[in-house]
Amino acid sequence: MFKTDIYTNRRSALRSLIPSGVVLFLGHVESPVNYAGNTYRFRQDSNFLYFFGLNLPQLAGVIDIEEGTDCIYGNDPDIEDIIWTGNLPSMEHLAAQAGIISVSPYRDLRIKLMSAIRKGRKIHFTPPYRGDSKIMLSDLLGLRIGELDNYSSKQLIKSIVKLRSEKEPCEIEEIERACDIGYEMHTLAMRLCRPGIFEYHITGAMEGIAGAANGMTSFPSIQSQNSEILHNHNHNNILQSGKMLVTDAGAETYRCYASDFTRTIPVNGKFTAKQLEIYNIVLAANNLAQEIAKPEKFYYDVHIAAAKVITEGLKSAGLMKGNVDDAVQCGAHALFFPHGLGHMMGLDVHDMEDLGEKYVGYDDEIQRSTQFGTANLRLGRRLKKNFVLTVEPGIYFIPALISKWKSEKINSSFINFQKVNEYLDFGGIRLEDNIVITDEGCRRLGKRRIPITKEEVEEEMSK
Repeated sequence: MFKTDIYTNRRSALRSLIPSGVVLFLGHVESPVNYAGNTYRFRQDSNFLYFFGLNLPQLAGVIDIEEGTDCIYGNDPDIEDIIWTGNLPSMEHLAAQAGIISVSPYRDLRIKLMSAIRKGRKIHFTPPYRGDSKIMLSDLLGLRIGELDNYSSKQLIKSIVKLRSEKEPCEIEEIERACDIGYEMHTLAMRLCRPGIFEYHITGAMEGIAGAANGMTSFPSIQSQNSEILHNHNHNNILQSGKMLVTDAGAETYRCYASDFTRTIPVNGKFTAKQLEIYNIVLAANNLAQEIAKPEKFYYDVHIAAAKVITEGLKSAGLMKGNVDDAVQCGAHALFFPHGLGHMMGLDVHDMEDLGEKYVGYDDEIQRSTQFGTANLRLGRRLKKNFVLTVEPGIYFIPALISKWKSEKINSSFINFQKVNEYLDFGGIRLEDNIVITDEGCRRLGKRRIPITKEEVEEEMSK
């Protein structure tokens, strides 16, 4: 946990944004793998962590706006707990770490909520995303599970987004720690990569680094020599010379803050001329995005600028044609770059995605595009100082998508399909860094940038 006043100040800030009612943060419970006693590694709900800090199961936090009180609902350990796990701190001791003096047994949560409901008071809660939380909320509030999203508090959602978007110094420091672990994960992958070994050999070794740092991965690792697949979680391939291995992975610290990096490397340790030409286009887009990202600039505009770099590069390579601005306006680049440039990052690798991307990545100033490819941009809103986000352009040759566009003549005036056919077995390239917006621009997070130039990657792979 952070210092006590961090959590006290966060709850005070939330109170200033919510005029009345009872704010409920339902923590997670243990989730079984294949029977009740065999559970997944516990990970607390991020909103509960942000305001209450306790990464323990079966807790709830309540902020009563009118009464001006905060309370944690949870049970003290009994003799059965002590037998199996040893002496554990009391709920009173745990709550004090979050600056809370009011503690009640978990069963009293129902009494508190029913009392508020009978008085006609608003119960503010965020949209639940886990089955057990939905069942619990349905039972506590007397709402059908299918109705919960409709009754979730838009005011609370917008208030949380306002508070969590601009990271505090302690949060940025923690994200930096996650980035440093991510550096170790990715450089190990580069040193292990070679023809003839299974992908999972590298994946397992990388994820072990996250565990050895007293944390875990921030999301299921994406790794495959079938690098045109954006989110490949199948790691059963034997690496082959001539292929490129995309590795999209990050660490989560013991305080649950995330990193998220992607590198694409040649399996045999050396880029071919054809691979390097496309690789350097992606790298140029990544670098340009970091050069122009700054406060008050819409990240949508940064995405479009990166798309133009990609389009210009592909035009120079003979894969696209026509006017670059017109091609991007028509979405022709999305054949090769079908996802967004990046997303917010913090306590969640896709920060606050449970609250809805339309609130986190967009707002009243800018709405999400409906155009293919650009519609996948998770963050388009105006950037502010201390926003933490990813920069992850890519170029992919997806045979099924190419075939569809060619047969339907989609954007055919901008695409040289004859040349594209020579790349059907190429795969794809994605390069991702993590940045924080500063006073006048942005800063890359982590003590060192993960090797990214041709020379850096090939040198690391030779170790």
